[in-house]
Formats: sequence, structure tokens, C-alpha cells
Amino acid sequence: MFRAARQCLFILLIVYFLPACNDDKSDINFRSWKVYRGDDGINAYSSLDQVNRENVKLLQVAWTYRSGDTLGNSTIECNPIIVNGILYGVSPRQKTFALDAKTGKELWVFNPHDEKGQGGGVSRGLSYWEEGDDQRIYMFANHRLLALDARTGKQIMSFGENGVVDLRKGLRDDKEIEKYYIESRSPGVIYKDLIIVGSTMGELYMALPGNIRAYDVRSGKLRWIFNTVPKPGEFGYDTWRKEDYQTSGGCNAWSGFSIDRKRGIVFAATGAATFDFHGGDRQGANLFGNSVIALNAATGKYIWHFQVSHHDLWDYDLPSPPNLVTIRRKGKAVDAVAQVTKQG
Repeated sequence: MFRAARQCLFILLIVYFLPACNDDKSDINFRSWKVYRGDDGINAYSSLDQVNRENVKLLQVAWTYRSGDTLGNSTIECNPIIVNGILYGVSPRQKTFALDAKTGKELWVFNPHDEKGQGGGVSRGLSYWEEGDDQRIYMFANHRLLALDARTGKQIMSFGENGVVDLRKGLRDDKEIEKYYIESRSPGVIYKDLIIVGSTMGELYMALPGNIRAYDVRSGKLRWIFNTVPKPGEFGYDTWRKEDYQTSGGCNAWSGFSIDRKRGIVFAATGAATFDFHGGDRQGANLFGNSVIALNAATGKYIWHFQVSHHDLWDYDLPSPPNLVTIRRKGKAVDAVAQVTKQG
């Protein structure tokens, strides 16, 4: 559910207070860019001050990198990451590349498609994980999650099944897996030895559910799943008709995640349930569509949610990950979650 994100004309900021507060931000310096959008709070902020309002006009282009891709009007949409002086990005044809961040020199390129470079699509970023000498880049290519050696760009074939985690599996009927469309256009978030991922799918009838899943960073095995269209016995199941969990889809965290590592909480913002402009076959409030959701990052266990639109009929997706911020309230610092919406 990504189409209407480009139609945002107004911004509504909603703040949800967390149950606890931590005033100590001394360990956060906002001087690196190792994760998507700069930090775990997805704030796209840097504290570096060498460039300022007085000298920004003097900046000159130091280097330019051209991917060589041609794919209609597509452009590079990723927010690159920089780790140990290496910039990692994604081309319009979903080729992951590594550059010397100082010079722009190409170090390696990995093409997840055929030799002619066929295939491609939007990819907003990558995820990085390391433990000792094991350094990995995680990327999405359509319905596939892949792990690459960050130093060489070689695909790690021990990850998943023959090097691939298929996002289509385990959501509905694997026997008919080929007919389902699903991909991830935003990077997963790393938490300890997990990569937590969302998805994008069709917005019509019988689309797949946008369940949030966590995979082992080494093996690619599924570690936990949170059903955004609840099944019998799960919280929120009574906000749908009894049989809807078998056919309803969407409610997907397509824009990515933010994470509070100290509390071990991952935050997601979801899109509408399908069909996104008709609700006659999904009566009820339809949790967890159009919701900010807080989950235990280690287990996927539900902590809390706030649903912005009940029984959405207008494709009111939440078009960005929740931002983690600290505000002053009655003289005290309060950790909070801020969410952009489409509702003006």
C-alpha cells in the first residue's frame, strides 16, 4: 500500500507517550549513518556541524556515481547507509552497490536478477549487521530477502533456502504461492540477531495479509510473526467478521520500522485493509489496519497500538515509520512516538 503516499498534501503530527522515560541521551551522537534514515528513531538528523547555513553555498560536487540502469522514469530512491567508510545503496534495477564514500569509487555490485539486469523496482534502503568478521548487507529484490557479504558483495547461500527467504511463504496457501504478489520496498530493521521485515502487496480483494515477521540474521529461519489481520484467539480478531482472516489482506507495515533498543520495542505503522476503497466484505474496525503498533522486538508480542482510522474506506495508510522523539512536557523530558498521517 504505497500508491497514495505520493498524494500527501497535509501533515498531522500525533504524539503517543511511552510508559517510561529516559532523559540520558549522551550515548546518541547522531554522527553516523549506519541505519536507514540515520538512526533508530528514523529522524534523518545529523549533529555534524561542519556544513552550516553560512558555508553551504560554497559546497561543490566531490564525486558522482552513475549506476548505468535504465528503467523508465525510475530513479535511485534509496537512503544509502555508510559503514566503515563504505557507502551502500540500491539502483533502480535493485542492484546493490558498495562505494568508497570518500571518492565514489565502485567496490562491488550485486545484481539479484538475470545477467541482462532484467527486473527491478523501488528499494528505499538496506540493512547492515555484523558480528566479528561476519559482516552482512540485507536487501530485498521483489518477493525475496537476500543476505550479502558486505566486503565482497557475494550472496550468502546459507541464508534461507539456497540464499533466499521467500516473503510469499507462510501467509496463505503455499501451494498457490506463484499467484501472490508481495515485496518489500523499505529495509528491515536489525535487532540483535533478528531482521524484522514488513511488506507491500496488492490493494484489491484476496491480497496477502501484511504480517510483520522476524527472521534469524544468520540462517534466515522465521523466528516470530505478528498477524496484522488477527486469527481466532488473537487480540483484535473480534474487530473483523469471523471468517475474514482467511481472505482479507493488507494492514501492512510497508514504510519500514523504528526501534527503541533500550526498551526492546519495535514500532510499525500500517496501511489500510484490502480492498482499500471498499469495506463491505470486512465489517468492523479492522485491526491492525491504519495503526501505530508497538511490539516486543525479541518475540513479536503485542504491547500497544493506536488505530488512526477505523474501518478505512479512503486508503488512509500511515505513510512513514513512526518517529521516536523526546519532548518537554511540564518541564520533564518524555520519550514519545510521533506519526505522520494522510488526514490533513
